[in-house]
This record gives sequence, C-alpha cells and structure tokens, in this order.
Amino acid sequence: MENTVQLIAYADRFGDGTLASLTEMLRTRFAGVYCGVHILPFFTPYDGADAGFDPIDHTKVDPRLGSWDDVRELSRTHGIMVDTIVNHMSWKSEQFQDVMRRGEDSPFHDMFLTMSSVFPDGASEEDLSGIYRPRPGLPFSQYSWAEKTRLVWTTFTPQQVDIDTDSKQGWSYILSILDRLAEGRVRYIRLDAVGYGAKQAGTSCFMIPKTFRLIESIKQEAEKRGLETLIEVHSYYKKQIEIASKVDRVYDFALPALLLHSLYSGDLQALAHWISVRPSNSINVLDTHDGIGVIDIGSDQTDRSLKGLVNDAAVDALVRTIHQKTAGQSQAATGAAASNLDLYQINSTYYSALGCDDHLYLAARAVQFFLPGVPQVYYVGALAGENDMELLKRTGNGRDINRHAYSVVEIDQALRRPVVRALNALCKLRNRLDAFDGEFSYELIDKGPLFLRWKGETSRIQLIFNPIKAAIPEDASGVAELDWESGTGHHHSSDLLEDPPTII
Repeated sequence: MENTVQLIAYADRFGDGTLASLTEMLRTRFAGVYCGVHILPFFTPYDGADAGFDPIDHTKVDPRLGSWDDVRELSRTHGIMVDTIVNHMSWKSEQFQDVMRRGEDSPFHDMFLTMSSVFPDGASEEDLSGIYRPRPGLPFSQYSWAEKTRLVWTTFTPQQVDIDTDSKQGWSYILSILDRLAEGRVRYIRLDAVGYGAKQAGTSCFMIPKTFRLIESIKQEAEKRGLETLIEVHSYYKKQIEIASKVDRVYDFALPALLLHSLYSGDLQALAHWISVRPSNSINVLDTHDGIGVIDIGSDQTDRSLKGLVNDAAVDALVRTIHQKTAGQSQAATGAAASNLDLYQINSTYYSALGCDDHLYLAARAVQFFLPGVPQVYYVGALAGENDMELLKRTGNGRDINRHAYSVVEIDQALRRPVVRALNALCKLRNRLDAFDGEFSYELIDKGPLFLRWKGETSRIQLIFNPIKAAIPEDASGVAELDWESGTGHHHSSDLLEDPPTII
C-alpha cells in the first residue's frame, strides 16, 4: 500500500453524489492531498438499513452512483479501497428471499446461519450468554422459511442476515465479490465485520481460532487476485497486535481514543506505551463512518482481568469528557439514545469531540500522520466537520451525527477555513517528504513533551507533541510544533494553525 494520506468517503455524501463527482473532487480541490480513497459501500443499494453495509447485490454498483467504469476511471489516479462485507448480506437479497419462499428446497438454504445450524443439539443458557455481540440481546431474528419459523443469525440488525462462511454457497459468494472487485481495478479490500464471520458452538463466536482461519483463507484468495487485505475489528488491544501479525493491514483503533485521553488529561504515558508496542502495518485513523471506539483501549470485554492501555475508570472519564466537549450531542447520539445500540463506540465527529478547537484538532492529526502506518482521513474530518444534529434528528440513527452530506458549495466553503487549509498543507507535507519512508524514532521526556522523528535520505522531520498545553482553555496553540529539513532548507512551524507547513 502506498505510504501516503488517503481519504475515506461515501460517494453520495461528498460532492454531487456520484462516483464521477468524487473523482473530480479528488483530482481538483484535493489534488496532492489525498492519494488514495476508501470508497464506502456503493453497492445495490447504497442507502439500505445500514448505509450500504447490507447489500442486496454486493457485485453491482448502485446505478444512482455510477458504474464499474467510474470505479476503473478513478483507479487511474488513486489507489482504491473497497469493503468486502464478509459476515452478512441484506434479507432482501435474491438468495435469502429464495430461502424464505422455498425453505429447505432452496439451493441457498445452507448459505445462511440459524441458531440450530450452529447448535444442532440445542443451546444452554451458558452457550447463548457466552456469544459476544456488539449490541444488547441475542443475535437472532425470526424469519419464515417456507412453512417454518426459524431463528436466523443476525449479528447486527434484523435486516442483516449472517452468512455461513463454511458452506459451499457462502464461500462461493465471497469469492464472487473478490472477482468483481479485482475486475474493477480495486487494489485494497477492507474485511468488514470479519471478527464475527465464523461461528462455533461453545465459543464467543468472535475472534476465535476459526476466525483466523477464515481471515487467512480470504487473504490467500485476495492475493491471487492482486488484492491487499485490511482487517476491521474493534477489540482488546493485544488481540489487535495478534491480528496484525496475520494480515496485510490492521486498523489502529486505539489511537483515536488515546489521543483524546492525552489531549483531555495531558497524560502521555498510555500513548507512549502504545507507540512502543503497536503494529507498524497499521492503517492510522482518528475517524471513520462509525463512532469513536473505546473498548480498544480498555480491559478485555470477555475477560476483565486483562487490563487495557488505560484503566476502566479512565475510559469512563473519556466518555464523560466527550459528552461534555460536545455539549451533550454525542450522548444524544450514542447507545439507547439512538437506534444503534453499539456497546463500544461514541458517536461524534472528531472535531466536535475536541470542542471544535482548531489547534487541538491539527495536533491530533499531526500525531496520526507521524506514527508508522498509512493515514486515512474520513471525509467529515477532512473538512473539520461538526456534529450534524439536524440529520440525527431526522433519521434517529446515532451514526448519522458524523455522516453529513457535503454539497460542492459546502466543500468550497470549508476549503476556505484556516483549519482545513492547514490540514491540507499537512497532508501534502506527509505525502512528499521521503523522511516518512525512512527511520522512525520517538522520545518521551518525563511527563512530556513527546518527540516523534523521521529521517530519510534527503529530509528529516520532527513533531513535538505537548498536550499539557491543552489544559489552558484560553490558548491551545503550541500543542504541536513541526521542525524539518529538506532540499528547500530548514523549516519550522511554531503552530500548525498560525504557521501551517508548506511545500516550496
């Protein structure tokens, strides 16, 4: 994967609402800023029960957004990442609808999981209570299969029916997706919800040994098609380290919460420890289409004796502070307050979680860009977007607080803001200096600041991160400072907002 800054975006929420418009945005207004793009689900339909993560047909581009020709056109200038939704598909899919009509006579009967297919001899209370699910309750929904009522496995919502990846039909379905993505000149695949993709009686059905075998099988098939694999799993941090050793890329989901913890408290110890152990083959994010994960830094959800990067009291304090910084907006969008009852995420834009403070926001982005790994920026974060309370009120979906649809006019307005101009300049610096392909080192002096350094063949750069200064609410400037040398000489940015890095 190219070591440059990438964008994460919905095709329908960034520009005129098409793949062609997304391409035009990247080639003009964001030229040199984002060199690759993770296009969030654009399959048929892109606006289902879970914003495209419940595809009726995973191999077809929704014609309202464009076609595979549009995807191939974008691939001429940008590396493309696309989701492979491994765990489930829409209940409206042709395959599941056929099972509902014909029951066991359907050729797709074995493709979908039920309670009895995982527990053929029945399940005890202990069996059922041991299943790990990211939302309250059991992962089953009632559906009629011909004349019978079945408990169909639905990990996330009743509209997303789980696939039996052990079945011939289920595996053929996954391979058909990989074939189509390769034909569309996609370079990278993100395995969505793969942590739940393998079920086995007597286990938590989440990140079990069988899951790792599934991941390895998909990775091998992807490699045959020239596809690089990224794993998306929210889990205990040591599990993330284990996952990273078995895949091409893994998300660093601990970083967003740890940076908020540092900027809220001034404490750098947990962040410095994570830098010392985190996998280097990571995708570095602060924000995505989902919320801000918190279980990634806390104790293991399945075994509380396994301590996290911070203690559970610090996780609770982090959640309270996010709610405080957003004036209660994140609280209104999280958990039982909204339709999605995620146990592990706080719904807010990252900019709002930092109290819409430009200095703190750019400081967080600078750390994200300086850690080993490939940085990705979510489209709302790319424009330093605030929480969309109007959209939340209209849909009642907590995640929509961070899914604003930006028109071309709104994008142009955002590009005039100093914080966005500075972020774009920081992206260009990250993309062009060969230091970031060189040697990385870090140093924490006592309680701070934290020094992050890169040295390449023709350039070197240093970031000084000092979140203790963030404790002064009247002036958060100077939390992050840059110093670098290249062929154009020595440069210093005493404040990323007032003196943003430039490329000469």
